[in-house]
Amino acid sequence: MKVSRVPECRQQCSQRRSQRRGPGSLAVATVILVLAGCSSTPPAERSDSRDRYEAANRKVFAFNMGVDTHVLEPVASGYRNTVPEGGRAAIDNHLRWASMPSTAINSTLQGKYENAALATLNFLVNGLTLGFADLSEDDQEVHSEDFGQTLAAYDVPEGSYMMVPVLGPRTARSLTGDVVDFVMNPLQIFGTSNAADTLRTAQAPVGAVNFRAANFDAFNDVKYNALDPYARTRSVYYQTRISLLEDRVAASAGSAVSEDEFESLFEGSN
Repeated sequence: MKVSRVPECRQQCSQRRSQRRGPGSLAVATVILVLAGCSSTPPAERSDSRDRYEAANRKVFAFNMGVDTHVLEPVASGYRNTVPEGGRAAIDNHLRWASMPSTAINSTLQGKYENAALATLNFLVNGLTLGFADLSEDDQEVHSEDFGQTLAAYDVPEGSYMMVPVLGPRTARSLTGDVVDFVMNPLQIFGTSNAADTLRTAQAPVGAVNFRAANFDAFNDVKYNALDPYARTRSVYYQTRISLLEDRVAASAGSAVSEDEFESLFEGSN
């Protein structure tokens, strides 16, 4: 009997490991396969020197826009029109709570100990409601920190720009950070029940809809009104990442980044 149960156990363990890999690992594997089959775009044909795989990235962007048009945009529109403001706030709170362990660890790695303590306290207090209700009475805001920012703090190069299927724009550094942050999801670490599995599985699509709904008009302005939506999306992405690194950028002597770049976010530049 013991011998016959070994293959079954291995199969169950394999299935569970596969479930825990989640969309982050799947996206990384997809990107590796796509880029492995693509040659880099010649420098003279790039609209931005950081976009080494621009030709392939534009094809993925077109695919993502199709997914947005047929799935994400109508779902986000329905979400905005049917879910009460209180319900959307509760989902916002939960998604933010789920990021607190990552923020606490990354803040510590970056030497931001006060922010790490605030994130830890927020996670523990609001864990009573899985983060859906904000029970903390501290007025100090917790600043989100991800592993991509930690890698930047240790001067890891950002790598090539890439358009990831479904997930959207990333750099090699930020995509690596996303995978590490995904592993630090509290439900990924501690949740073993069916309810925890269901909640963890729902976080990615709900987070995507929530983000699309929160940025509905700005996203549509880029999508429908920009002369080159791909280039505009890339510009917005880099400006957003730079703003997250603003404290280190400002402290870096001789930085070529100016504050004007932050102010042009979502303004037409094509």
